[in-house]
Amino acid sequence: MPNVIAINAAARNNIAAARATTDEMLLESIARGDRTAMHVLYSRHNVRVYRFVLRMVRDTTMAEDLVSQVFLDVWRTATQFEGRSQVSTWLLSIARFKALTALRQRKHEDIEQEDVLEIADEADTPEASLDRANTNAILRACVAKLSPAHREIINLVYYHEKSVEEAGEIIGIPQSTVKTRMFYARRQLADLLKGAGVDTIAA
Repeated sequence: MPNVIAINAAARNNIAAARATTDEMLLESIARGDRTAMHVLYSRHNVRVYRFVLRMVRDTTMAEDLVSQVFLDVWRTATQFEGRSQVSTWLLSIARFKALTALRQRKHEDIEQEDVLEIADEADTPEASLDRANTNAILRACVAKLSPAHREIINLVYYHEKSVEEAGEIIGIPQSTVKTRMFYARRQLADLLKGAGVDTIAA
């Protein structure tokens, strides 16, 4: 029994230590084959990656499959991360590429512009989720009416809190183009929200 307790304690200590490290440090460990580091990185980012992919493909089963593919790629290619961007930006770049590839392969299907299923963040409490439910429903409906390019910019900047530079890196466009799309996307979204009875959105 003491041995089992010691093993469990050691495992908890290893996981706690991994959680205290940065994403970059986790990737270095993953590159060396550290499965605990991979588990921690997945725990940190899988919900955000899933939400990002789901807004693109609008299919829960496909989104789940793509998230698995993204993290499998991370496990295989962690040595290729050069640290020129945040790990979260790198993950979303991989996710975007895989989502676009999947959408191209689904060429014969009619991809509907339906409201996106909201995936609650793990940190959300039921009370906080309920407080935001009405506004989120209106916002999702309005965002769904934007063009794909404008919807993608809003998704990255507002939902994933990416900077103009990071959004440009993920999409593969100049920062000036990101700013232009943001301007028109926000103006159109503001008009849609006003029409739905919401006067302002966060800057």
